Amino acid sequence: MRLQLLSSFLSVLALTMLPAAVQADQAAASACAGKLSKEGQMLYEKAAPTVSPTNNIKDALTAGARPLLMTATLARGGARDAAEAAGECMKLAN
Repeated sequence: MRLQLLSSFLSVLALTMLPAAVQADQAAASACAGKLSKEGQMLYEKAAPTVSPTNNIKDALTAGARPLLMTATLARGGARDAAEAAGECMKLAN
C-alpha cells in the first residue's frame, strides 16, 4: 500500500513539474536564439514552430531556408553556419 501511494505521489509530482521543465527549455532556446546572427535568428523564427515528431530540426531548417535562399533574403554563403547555430538553439527546446 505504501509503495503504491509513493508511486502515485511521484507520478503526480512529475506531471506537475513537466510544464515548468518545458517552459525552462523554451526559455533557454529563446535566450540562445537571441544571441544568433541576423540570419540565424531569421532561420530560427521560421523553422522552430514547425518542428514536430514527423518533422525533425534538420527538415524544418531546410524547409525554412529554401524560400529565403530563393528570394536572396538569406545569403547562400552564410546559410549553413546560420542553420547549424539555429539548430543548436532549437535542440534546447526539444
